[in-house]
Amino acid sequence: MSDFFYQCVNCGKEYPAGGIQYLCPSCESGNIPDASPKGVLKTVYDYNKLRKDVAPGELFKNLSQNGFLDLLPVNSLESFGPLKVGNTPAYHWQQKSRNGTHQLILKDDSHNPTFSFKDRASALVSAFAKENHIHTIVAASTGNAGSSLAGICASQGQKAVIFVPATAPKAKLLQIMLYGATIVPVDGNYDAAFDSSLQATKEYGLYNRNTAYNPLTIEGKKTAAFELFGQCGMQAPDVIFVSVGDGVILSGIYKGFEDLLMLGIIEKMPRIVAVQAEGSNSIIRNLHSEVFKPSSAQTIADSISVVIPRNFYMAKDFLLKYNGEGIAVTDDAILNASLKLTRNFGIFTEPAGAAAFAGYLKYCETNSPENDSKIAVLLTGSGLKDLNAVSSLVTLPEAIEPSKEALRKISVLIH
Repeated sequence: MSDFFYQCVNCGKEYPAGGIQYLCPSCESGNIPDASPKGVLKTVYDYNKLRKDVAPGELFKNLSQNGFLDLLPVNSLESFGPLKVGNTPAYHWQQKSRNGTHQLILKDDSHNPTFSFKDRASALVSAFAKENHIHTIVAASTGNAGSSLAGICASQGQKAVIFVPATAPKAKLLQIMLYGATIVPVDGNYDAAFDSSLQATKEYGLYNRNTAYNPLTIEGKKTAAFELFGQCGMQAPDVIFVSVGDGVILSGIYKGFEDLLMLGIIEKMPRIVAVQAEGSNSIIRNLHSEVFKPSSAQTIADSISVVIPRNFYMAKDFLLKYNGEGIAVTDDAILNASLKLTRNFGIFTEPAGAAAFAGYLKYCETNSPENDSKIAVLLTGSGLKDLNAVSSLVTLPEAIEPSKEALRKISVLIH
């Protein structure tokens, strides 16, 4: 673990490392219901100390050999337990465009233990809890974060308590319960589940994993940026497409590359595109607004269906500071992207992951990628987590008789 401190993204106040940290107390006191919370904390490391007298290439090699522990707020890699989180594959494909060819990189995080990107955050929160002798962790989730925390806690001998919207996909709820977690369905949306989990945290003194509320969630998710850098030949991709709900994965990717930027390992930030569903786009629709106005949360992509993005201010700061972009896609575009991913690349991702690919497809329609550029798309979870969402894309054929005559009738389909 490196030297670090926490800094509020709103007021800039700094807090020393050590113990449980959630929101900046000064800013949290002014938060109001039905608004994105202020006071989310950013973890800042002693970059000068880390890069002292070490060449950038050698520095990244040294950091990666130690599992990037010098850029994580825990003491030991052993605290992460037996499940192998991260180091997910990045598949490279050559794609043609008007300017020539570009390299499409599909980063598939369904290879994590519970089949989603959320394992990166859960693993770090669980490791911190283990080092601090905390045995129960609570979280709110539409499914993925809950099943992730439940699975990671099961491997660590910890107890998970998950608040979920009662309407969350059944496959995700079943996965949570099979891991042995305590599940608390809430009659409302994700935001209602989030607020209920905070009440439980304060009432019973539980350790909270909630996205952004716990700054370690951002630190866990940034590890995908380190991996992308290595998987792109020690280079940052030129463009990265990220599906966005609360804004924590987006901020995590930015934070990972910002760490590399501060260490001198990269010279500029890649262009990052925040992709949201048109029916749930509070972050990009408020990117340049003086007054935050929440959107609805109506989209087939439940993992990014959020009325009040809990990490709005950090996500907004990153996007504006580093000239990021926002793209909104329809549910039809998301389903179409899911079909293209499965049939053209053999990757079955959930609607939230397909949303990022839909953003890439929309981007390519009007912005032809530069020749030889590297474009990465984050695919954040397995399509098996929400089969109902894509069931309309296919129709099962009727059964045939086990006879030669029946086979002749379908011969045109199998030749």
